[in-house]
Amino acid sequence: MSTDNARKALARPTLAMLPRVSDGLSFLFVDICRVVQTDTGVCAEVETDAGAVHRVPIPTASLACVLLGPGTSITSPAMATFMRHNTTVVNCGAGGILNYGSFPAPNRTTKWIDRQARAYSDDQRRLEIATRMYEMRFGAEPPPSTSVERLRQLEGARMKALYRSLATKNRVKPFKRNYDPHDWDDQDPVNKALSAGNAALYGVVHSVLAHLGCHPALGFVHSGKQDAFVYDIADLYKAQTTVPLAFSLSRAENPEREARFRLRQDLKLYRLIPQIVRDVQALLSPDSPDEDRSEEETPRSGGPWQVVDLWDPVAGAVAGGVNYAEHTADDRES
Repeated sequence: MSTDNARKALARPTLAMLPRVSDGLSFLFVDICRVVQTDTGVCAEVETDAGAVHRVPIPTASLACVLLGPGTSITSPAMATFMRHNTTVVNCGAGGILNYGSFPAPNRTTKWIDRQARAYSDDQRRLEIATRMYEMRFGAEPPPSTSVERLRQLEGARMKALYRSLATKNRVKPFKRNYDPHDWDDQDPVNKALSAGNAALYGVVHSVLAHLGCHPALGFVHSGKQDAFVYDIADLYKAQTTVPLAFSLSRAENPEREARFRLRQDLKLYRLIPQIVRDVQALLSPDSPDEDRSEEETPRSGGPWQVVDLWDPVAGAVAGGVNYAEHTADDRES
């Protein structure tokens, strides 16, 4: 690319509309621009070589999540507008992969983290979710009453079989998964590409979990790390995404860079977003009808203010903003 062409490419804001997670709601990836609040709404703007400011309106009312990539800045008024519209804002890496932090909208309900925490704290439900994860991942049900230890054994055997199959297909010598950050340079190309690809996948999953309001540390298979639930969900898709890609790069000169480039190309990982949303909700709420699993439950803009609920051990939740002493007195009089 010539210098002039490079300047022209950098002088345009990149606005990539990602897959919808429900009707009228989307993820939006923005990079190399400044996000500002104007008199007419939120815009992505960039100064051209001629000194003119080019603006692209951002449809805040129809966005579920905005991902801010490298070279992006955002003003406080623009950020406040996203929060009012109940839009999650995520700071991410190039091409939307890698998650550096997020700002969940304050008006979102806690439905999914409530369900996650309840299941996490119950060993039986935790095992049930771990079993459903195995079924989602491999399309097969484990034997009845399978223990966690046995699930780990079954998962390991299936992954070994997958590695052998891909190694034979790509003419790679017998492969063993190895990740040692202290000995990175001596890793083989497949392991390097797989580690880089998995890191990208973790970033995408983390962004989705941040929008849903789930806690990344409350994992059901993994434990002890702040991203335990991220690893749980990412494992559902590795066999279809990062693993075959890594083996295809067994002879690449720079497998890490090539893996990241291919996953960023056309935002391939972000095509998984609708599936990730559906799978997380199905895991945490398996008995609810699909129509009850809407990822968006609070009004976007101009809707009624959501008063926080109160916990009740029988009803689950009761309305907040109510003086229950007055209700009790009324009940006695009647």
